[in-house]
Amino acid sequence: MTVRQAVPSTCQGRATARPQTSSARGLRRALTLLAATALAAGLTGTPPAGAAIYPVADPDGFYWAPPDLANFQPGDVIRSRPVATPGFLGATGYQLLFRSNDSHDNPIAAATTLLIPAGGAGSSDTGSSGGRPLLSYQPFVNSLGTHCAPSHSLFNGEMQEAVALNLPLTRGWAVNVPDHLGPTSAYGAAQLGGKITLDSIRAVRRFEPAHLADSQVGLTGYSGGGMATGFAAALAPDYAPELPIVGVAQGGVPANIGKLALEVGQTPHALFGLGFAAAIGLEREYPAELNMGPQLNDSGLALRDQIANACAGEIISAGANRSFYDVFLPAAAQAGLNRTDPTLIRVLHENSLETFPGVPRAPVYQWHGDADQVNPGLVRELAGRYCHAGTPMLLEMVPGADHATSVLTGLPHAFAYMSDRFAGLPAPSNC
Repeated sequence: MTVRQAVPSTCQGRATARPQTSSARGLRRALTLLAATALAAGLTGTPPAGAAIYPVADPDGFYWAPPDLANFQPGDVIRSRPVATPGFLGATGYQLLFRSNDSHDNPIAAATTLLIPAGGAGSSDTGSSGGRPLLSYQPFVNSLGTHCAPSHSLFNGEMQEAVALNLPLTRGWAVNVPDHLGPTSAYGAAQLGGKITLDSIRAVRRFEPAHLADSQVGLTGYSGGGMATGFAAALAPDYAPELPIVGVAQGGVPANIGKLALEVGQTPHALFGLGFAAAIGLEREYPAELNMGPQLNDSGLALRDQIANACAGEIISAGANRSFYDVFLPAAAQAGLNRTDPTLIRVLHENSLETFPGVPRAPVYQWHGDADQVNPGLVRELAGRYCHAGTPMLLEMVPGADHATSVLTGLPHAFAYMSDRFAGLPAPSNC
């Protein structure tokens, strides 16, 4: 496929210290690189019952699942509440708790935040049909504590990209921001994020006060949020075929976390804690299959306890400049890049878009820095597979951009791309 360099357009909680600019850039850069390596080193074998360490439940009763949760259908609203929306141009805000499914299709309760632009609920002249356009934005969330979720960080200053959501709001779009890591903050479980995203869209479209039942839907996200976005798009034809998804914009997406594990070294890194946290998150989502505990030394066990309820800033600080050899037993550290355990391989494949068989039906804009530490070659291969399957695919490789800088270039293009899809214009493709 030919790679286009420009896109046509019309027109977290209580961390001990909030990351400074350099840490924030590095956080996005290391989102998946270190995560994949820690997964390869530690998640093997059959765990004893209760091996995973889960976060402290959110004390706010709004997030609690009812005992009859299984009687709700995916996307059904369990409860709702209005919320103040500081920083969002007079938008009206709601939070919804809804039924979704985990990676094993067990019922879970998940939350989302809905922003409706000033002027109230109802239709907008920015869409080609039906009600006001609905954009579901999946943030990158690198945390293990439930208090770090977007429903908190969206308003307390911890979500770095929150201000960018004013752009779609000024276009007259409603914006959905799901807590896509789920009720146990299962950082790293990308397929879970896709299911929660789709069910959050179902929920806000069923929420009568928002008047979004006839709204067309767009999906957008970057890095970890791009993984949730990509899985939502790939799952939608089978999991939520009724949703009118008109476009998908995903950037900086790690297409295969298993292959990334083979490319990452085992030397100390300032952001090692992020990868270690992702291993903990997958351990939570797959407790019957994965267990890191027996592979950890005393230092590793202490680190796991320390960050089990932490947001990104504390995770980075606690794990700074460590390596496999600091937290894993020698045999496990040495085997870190020798992935032979079939259960681990299956879990990695289930959470990697390259190896997930589903293909989006909606048109996709995918952007990626050509100097990104997340392998650009795998992104090209993923785009090629989608093209071969008939998905209208526009791939933009951003010249000279790495994982941190590409987000700044791509988000305005992503919103412009989505504007054209909501307007009913033909989707561009460079397949």
